[in-house]
Amino acid sequence: MTPCVIIPTFWTRRRGRVPDNLLAVYDHPTPIDSDGTLPACLRSLEEVEGLGRVIVTVATTDPAIEHAAEDRVRQILADFPGVDALVFGPAELGSLHRRLEQIEFADMIPGVSLVGYGAARNVGLIAAAILGCDTVLFIDDDQIIDDPGFIRKAMEGIGEPYKGGNRRILAKTGYYTDEAGNYQRHEEPHFADMFWRRDDAFNEALSMVDRPPRITPSSIAFGGCLALHRDMFCNVSFDPWVVRGEDVDYVINARMHGGDVFLDGEWSLIHKPPRLSSEALQFRQDVYRFIYEHRKLEFAKSQVDLRQVTPESMAPYPGPFISSSVTWRAVLTALLRGVSRKEGGRYLRVARVALKDASDYARENCQGYFDFQRRWPLLMDRIWNDVALKSLFTGERRMDRSAITGRFPMVRGEDR
Repeated sequence: MTPCVIIPTFWTRRRGRVPDNLLAVYDHPTPIDSDGTLPACLRSLEEVEGLGRVIVTVATTDPAIEHAAEDRVRQILADFPGVDALVFGPAELGSLHRRLEQIEFADMIPGVSLVGYGAARNVGLIAAAILGCDTVLFIDDDQIIDDPGFIRKAMEGIGEPYKGGNRRILAKTGYYTDEAGNYQRHEEPHFADMFWRRDDAFNEALSMVDRPPRITPSSIAFGGCLALHRDMFCNVSFDPWVVRGEDVDYVINARMHGGDVFLDGEWSLIHKPPRLSSEALQFRQDVYRFIYEHRKLEFAKSQVDLRQVTPESMAPYPGPFISSSVTWRAVLTALLRGVSRKEGGRYLRVARVALKDASDYARENCQGYFDFQRRWPLLMDRIWNDVALKSLFTGERRMDRSAITGRFPMVRGEDR
């Protein structure tokens, strides 16, 4: 199987400005006036054996720059003629939305967007379905592949029974390393994190990398090193309303629907993220994320068609952070960080977020995911190999970008 490679990219007008839309807050989006990490990622991808179609989804922190970001991505890809790429930006999204209206899936349009980590990944999956891809492989634009056999390793085991039983390996994750090959985080714990030992829990979850068997069920996933079989991604969507950690959330979604995500201890790539602009902002997003996850698990208890997932079953990570203790953990950590670290004011404001705002967000959006997910398999079945969109995206039919995007050419005096 030759998978379709999906690369989500995230762009911003300038550093330091926090978007009003909670879902458009990304860890390290690329400034529109730079190339960012995408060229290095593509350069490494060119060396990989068996590379097929590549889909690049373009998300931004500000709607005003979405066309400029799409143009920037196209300029970068022009330097890599060996990469058979489809850029999925606002023009393609507009065509997709109109097609959803035609085939009576207009109710799903709010969750099919290029705003948010989960939504951007879903758009990539929809594009893969339109192109008829049986397997997809997600990588992120700040990663480097140093193994020519990366795709071959990604496909090993996909679709096959796990240990000869009834369960099939339909979703498989690798893991990230730094340039020295380290895959666990080794920082001295700060006293302000006594109730938020996130790195310790994450390291414990990753310890299975060094233990046999090579492929084993996992409570974590890495969205930039993730392979999905058609029987998984056509039945289980990413959550468009989770503000961060959509990859680990996908493990929960898969389990709710009777599946699993497996970790392959011999499949990895190098992660080279830019410097994080604000640790306090990342912490705020994590607070929203974990409180949302807790609410999601509680809501799922009332759904008779779902397999129950408990915080204990997601140990060692993210289990403790999606239990009923998450709110007081977040409040105390925010207060302790607020009086002991840089960005103290931002941390102190997170205490209010944990007590009220995050709970309100979870209550308002949680049911939206379940409504969206119930329609997802029907949508993917309907959109699979869609003739109208496939001919448009593959260039068989010309897309008039000026009409779709509003970027009309200037009319010169002699043309009037």
